Amino acid sequence: MGLLDSVDWQGNIFKNGAWTAAHGGGDYAVVEPATGAELGRMGQATAQDVAEAAASAAKAQREWAALPHTARAAVLRKAGDLWQQHAEEIIGWNVREVGTVPGMAGFAVHVAAEECYGAAGLPARAIGEILPSEEPRLSMARRMPAGVVAVISPFNVPIILGIRSVAPALALGNAVLLKPDPRTAVTGGTLMARVFEEAGLPPGVLQMLPGGADVGEALITDPNVRVISFTGSTPVGRRIGELAGRHLKRAHLELGGNSALLILDDADVDAAVNLATWGSFFHQGQVCMTAGRHLVADRLYDDFVERLAAKAGALSVGDPAAGEVALGPVIDAGQRDRIHGMVTESVDQGAKLASGGTYEELFYRPTVLADIPLTAPAFAEEVFGPVAPVTRVSSVEEAVELAGATDYGLSLGIVTRDVMRGLAVAEQIPTGIVHINDQTVNDEANAPFGGVGASGTGSRFGGAAANIEAFTETRWITMRGEPAQYPL
Repeated sequence: MGLLDSVDWQGNIFKNGAWTAAHGGGDYAVVEPATGAELGRMGQATAQDVAEAAASAAKAQREWAALPHTARAAVLRKAGDLWQQHAEEIIGWNVREVGTVPGMAGFAVHVAAEECYGAAGLPARAIGEILPSEEPRLSMARRMPAGVVAVISPFNVPIILGIRSVAPALALGNAVLLKPDPRTAVTGGTLMARVFEEAGLPPGVLQMLPGGADVGEALITDPNVRVISFTGSTPVGRRIGELAGRHLKRAHLELGGNSALLILDDADVDAAVNLATWGSFFHQGQVCMTAGRHLVADRLYDDFVERLAAKAGALSVGDPAAGEVALGPVIDAGQRDRIHGMVTESVDQGAKLASGGTYEELFYRPTVLADIPLTAPAFAEEVFGPVAPVTRVSSVEEAVELAGATDYGLSLGIVTRDVMRGLAVAEQIPTGIVHINDQTVNDEANAPFGGVGASGTGSRFGGAAANIEAFTETRWITMRGEPAQYPL
């Protein structure tokens, strides 16, 4: 039996261990972007739902954290197994609800399983250290669960961008309130809640509350919520950070990017084009790490543009649930219109449309913009669509200057036959992630992930050290054999 077959999830939210209607009974349609078909109904959570969920989560968290570490690890291992066992069902929903191609959907399920398996090792890790003390006492620092963690995840890669916070937060003894993007709440919320429900997670430890900005604000301001983990756009991240700061909450923000792919003058053009194609057009460019600026050495530039444009023109675009395609639809009409507006404005400012720049319904053609002015929106801003802006550089020094001339600092790719030269170049450009002889879109569960500058608050995801830092608090504890004596 499938994950969704055995529960009444339609039109409901997941609160305190039960699939139940939201306050007021509101729900909305789950829409397939490729066809416009209604796939189901989701409950629409309210601020009242958040208050009730946070209160029950605080109680459930204390009981969950008090369990033996082996019990928490067992739930995470079981969850990893369930992602794999139900991969076909989850991939099917991911393809239809998100509009991704099956290969990407399968990768998301693989990462989800690995995140759970990796998190299963966290409960057994050392949780503190013995400290020297001037006094006759045992002094120690101990890592404690933060308490209730709010995870706010986006539409583009809802499984990966949700599970990478949910799994380690749970493993470390926290409760989680998950608010997936309403557009992809089945893939990013319902299925995730079902996996952990089937894995034996106690009621109330993970709750799923799809909703809009009012639900997000309620999560951030609720007194029972101590940590907010947000993945999404930089403008929204700034507002979340400000609100969290006013309420003295920790906010881990993984935000946008406008990542550069540097093609140095000794690069192999065919290899560079292959990397650029994947880096800009994979998942319709709806990835924060997408290669948003191609900085190409002058002597390779014309050849690179010609080959990249030809490859973009040959890529198939269509419904990924109906047959094999390279690109599926973008998420909705608003996103499509934003992409097209940036492309047309960039062309108006002088960019050459080498390929693409057209669409049918939500299917946007992979687009190459050559000779793009540095001030054009498709070069200066994050497009979040299948657009490859290409500019010519006359030297490595110019490439370094342009790559660093942005508020963002997420990922960086450098293509060169001399890897040490590539590393030396990378050290001059501030980013959270660097790939030498690879494109900018990469993700592994055990690797630290995060950006600098407008791309977020650093590597708060991936790897044991980052996860422990993100989802625990440090407590100082001392113990004496006899009560201390003071002169007053």
